[in-house]
Amino acid sequence: MRSAFGILNRRPWLGCSVVSLTLVSACIAWLQLPAAPIAPSPARDRQVTLRVRGLIESEHLSRHALDDEISMRAIKSFLEGFDPRKMYFLQSDIDEFMKKDRSLDDDVRQAKLGFARDVFDRYMQRLNERVTLVEELLAEQHDFKVDEEIITDPEALIYPSDAAEARERWRKLIKLNLLTFKADGEEEAEARRKIGRRYQSLKKRWGQTDSDELLERFLTAVTSSYDPHTTYMSPTTLENFRILMRLNLEGIGAALQISDEGYTVVSKVIPGGAADKDGRLKPDDRIVSVGQGDTGEMVDVVDMKLNDVVQLIRGKAGTIVRLGTQSGGAGETSVYDITRAKIELADSAAKSRVIQRGQKPDGEAYNFGIIDLPSFYMDMEAARDEQNEFRSTTRDVRRILSDFRSKNVDAVVLDLRQNGGGSLTEAITLTGLFIDQGPVVQVKDWANRKQSFNDLEPGMAWDGPFVVLTSKFSASASEILAGAIQDYHRGLIIGDESTHGKGTVQSLLDIGSLMFRIPNPPNLGALKITQQQFYRPNGDSTQKRGVLPDIVLPSLTNEIGMGEAELDYAVDFDRIETAKFNSYNMVAANSLQRLRTHSEKRITESEEYKKELARIERYQRLKDEKSISLNEEKYLARRDTERDAEEEQEKQLEEQQGAVEREIFEDNFQNNEVIDITLDYLKELANNKVARAR
Repeated sequence: MRSAFGILNRRPWLGCSVVSLTLVSACIAWLQLPAAPIAPSPARDRQVTLRVRGLIESEHLSRHALDDEISMRAIKSFLEGFDPRKMYFLQSDIDEFMKKDRSLDDDVRQAKLGFARDVFDRYMQRLNERVTLVEELLAEQHDFKVDEEIITDPEALIYPSDAAEARERWRKLIKLNLLTFKADGEEEAEARRKIGRRYQSLKKRWGQTDSDELLERFLTAVTSSYDPHTTYMSPTTLENFRILMRLNLEGIGAALQISDEGYTVVSKVIPGGAADKDGRLKPDDRIVSVGQGDTGEMVDVVDMKLNDVVQLIRGKAGTIVRLGTQSGGAGETSVYDITRAKIELADSAAKSRVIQRGQKPDGEAYNFGIIDLPSFYMDMEAARDEQNEFRSTTRDVRRILSDFRSKNVDAVVLDLRQNGGGSLTEAITLTGLFIDQGPVVQVKDWANRKQSFNDLEPGMAWDGPFVVLTSKFSASASEILAGAIQDYHRGLIIGDESTHGKGTVQSLLDIGSLMFRIPNPPNLGALKITQQQFYRPNGDSTQKRGVLPDIVLPSLTNEIGMGEAELDYAVDFDRIETAKFNSYNMVAANSLQRLRTHSEKRITESEEYKKELARIERYQRLKDEKSISLNEEKYLARRDTERDAEEEQEKQLEEQQGAVEREIFEDNFQNNEVIDITLDYLKELANNKVARAR
């Protein structure tokens, strides 16, 4: 893989996750040593803006000019980023802002950032007004028997024309909030307190927005107007991204999130980390204050934005941080002194288990080797510096496959259902563990130049029966691997009706390195920019279309609108010429039809799948509704179905980001069907269980 690594050394290539990096930095507060902070500077912000403007015009795949069209897209995106549900701004605010709809591009060219500040200031004004309004509405009585609805589809709404219309919209929202708490069994007085606390906390956290965050919002509104994956990362977001890729850090070893009421809550304690070894900090604990060393002042962190809390808890291995903690989110505050340490993010790395199912002709059970792969990770900085030992997906999976062989595994199942992507290089080298040699992915740039990236290493780490599991959440690098395996007829693809459909390649351009040609340049953030589109060995792009599995399993995630095709300004699907490659003997068309027939019969007869199919049908009926009834009886009648979908999407996102513990291939009816299909697959292969080119 010299060619791929050569590019990496020059400029990291990424098949980036479908989950936004801003979301990752906000929700997954891995605690590590940050880069040296840079004081806010208007001059620096202008320099960064000019550099981003130059890169976006000269390096983006589309070569689209920074013009009025981009300006109109950007202003819409920027405003919606503050007020996506049209609850804060008035129509008069929007009318005023939209006078800039054809000149925002000129502002960017001249690095004028006043518009961003003006919008933010107006938003804060409206937010303060709405929080005051919430207090008034919470003091009122609400009739839950009257038939009225709240519109939930922002596209069906216009901005309120005046304060009276805004008040009516918020009256319905508060009524919906109260209904939700009431349905959960919450006492009304406590529900009102929590709702008021939620909006007060929201106001305080927005008030802590700094210049880096505002610049990130503004520049990303511009860059994502070229395509949804081209974004500007602030210094903090960039550092969080690097942590996710290298899978190690220094800190206490905990994931944090902000509750609706503004408390910093421990969502997960990382096994083997400093907090885990200390033993006192637990999931659901609130952190209400933080102190440095043995005697440092305890700083109140209630209502503090998450990144700032993380900055206080971060630090070098061997140093002490003191946490004022409320166990389980209640009770008196206890202070835990924890010594920071280096932490390996093992839960974000490849994991494995061997399970036994079925029966061979000799009476023994079949051994199935399961590999759970959350992302395609690689310590890019260590690789760029040509260090001999650096963390990578391929190295970890190779070790797992060696272990599988020693345990006489009959088939390998690679689970990519929560894998949103990562390193393109790792997608290529990992695919190479399952094929002999040949093209894995083709790329094309703006000038129609094409290049094939091949597995150059002879032989396979695993040449036996192979199954790949995919879902709507499998994206980018996952789609490269799944597409290549399918084109080579090397293994069976099982999953949702399609994968995510992200078929573009991003490079990470470090702004500090480009502006200052010195060792250890300042962290000024980075531009993650789409420079190429990738294609399967057969010439098909995965863009918008994804990888269609050989066998589809019914799943609620099929119905959740999370695909690339739903994103604004996504690059279009196309094809290029087929590359030359050898096919294998592991998937035959007639075998596929029999496998599908057997699976469909089992699903039809399964009581669990009958319930799942009924749940999917209910969700399909509800998902296109544009409003929710505020009549208590009607609200409760539809709530359970809607919550199924919301909780499933939330669960998938949390698992993808590593915020919650996830069992490897848990024992459930979906996974049992995967194993049943794999058993049928082994029987279809009969004595032909070794991959050979044909």
